[in-house]
Amino acid sequence: MENQVIYAALLGLGTVGTGVYKVLKNQEEEMTAKIGTQVKISKILVRNKEKAAKKIGNALIITTDWEEIKKDESISIVIELMGGIEPARSYILEALEAGKHVVTANKDLLAVYGGELLDKAREHGADLLFEAAVAGGIPIIRPLKQCLAGNHISSIMGIVNGTTNFILAKMTQEGMEFEEALALATHLGYAEADPTADIEGLDAGRKVAILASVGFNSRVVFDDVYIEGITRITATDIRYAREMGCDIKLLGIANDTPEGIETYVCPMLIPSSHPLASVNDSYNAVFVHGDAVEDAMFFGRGAGELPTASAVVGDIFDIVRNIQAGCCGRIGCTCYKELPLKKMEDTKNCFFLRLQVEDRCGVLAEMTSVFARHQVSVAQIVQKATLKHDCAEIVVITSKVKEGDMRQAVEELGTSSSVKKIPACIRVYEK
Repeated sequence: MENQVIYAALLGLGTVGTGVYKVLKNQEEEMTAKIGTQVKISKILVRNKEKAAKKIGNALIITTDWEEIKKDESISIVIELMGGIEPARSYILEALEAGKHVVTANKDLLAVYGGELLDKAREHGADLLFEAAVAGGIPIIRPLKQCLAGNHISSIMGIVNGTTNFILAKMTQEGMEFEEALALATHLGYAEADPTADIEGLDAGRKVAILASVGFNSRVVFDDVYIEGITRITATDIRYAREMGCDIKLLGIANDTPEGIETYVCPMLIPSSHPLASVNDSYNAVFVHGDAVEDAMFFGRGAGELPTASAVVGDIFDIVRNIQAGCCGRIGCTCYKELPLKKMEDTKNCFFLRLQVEDRCGVLAEMTSVFARHQVSVAQIVQKATLKHDCAEIVVITSKVKEGDMRQAVEELGTSSSVKKIPACIRVYEK
């Protein structure tokens, strides 16, 4: 096998695509020793040939014609790093139909059409690997499918978006308000020019859908995930959380419960003693609970050119080993169950509620009567400050309560004449 070369095509030469090209080049000397052959990029699909040629200094392998790649029988692996739904979905389906194996980092696509793509791969006996779609360079998809396969996974939670984690870290460590921290993240290149997918929790929601599908062996798609972003979190919320011994993190949560799968993304107060609370800046971490392994945490760089390229190249090497062993399609779709999905209003959490109310006798009694009507058990009420215009700021911590009951209580409080404003209603993580 020493003289064999396996050829691959790269779709897209953006940040991650460039990183993959670099990592494969860096591995050339040791590649044969590692996997028994060489892997060479023979075609790169781009929109702008001149711009791409300047990046890699090799115009001969650059093309703007997908058909040229699809019909090239020498290409065994297609590496899709374009992002978005179309034309990526069509290209992957056509590549699989043409007998090619596929590596992708496309979380947007997998969170919606993952089942369809994996079915197509199985139909044609091909590999479709996507380690880089979740948490960048952190190995998590392969551990869930292979290393932890002997477990019944009951919970997957984590910090799976580096941009929001950087913003919340700066708000916590330096007392910044959200807009100031976002501006810094944009300036340093952590946030995109349009940060909506990150700060509104959409990016994390797609990753949670993928993790839940793999971890619980039952298909979960993006629309099944309840999502809240971090745009309403303030420095005041973070300060009060710290006083309670907690940090605020944007968490992706997936639980396999007897009543069905829970999947949601939202900012949450988490005890500062929890391992996830120490994950700062652009790092990611995923915390998994299984019946045999108990708790396991995966930590590292969740994005970036080379960390994400590391995961992509790991998938490429895995496919090459399968090709050599004649066992492609060995581990495909693992969703052999059809578990019910629990509605968000039926989930249970503790809540941190910050209210600005009239500073007069009887207000607390009025509030507690509202909570009682909606089966919300109050664990703690603290008056934090007296504001202008005879207004007091109150923080309420609830016991575990059903989401639907809490929403109704907050809605009724919002219509009360004694409540001026409800600046924050944040869930509290409790194991």
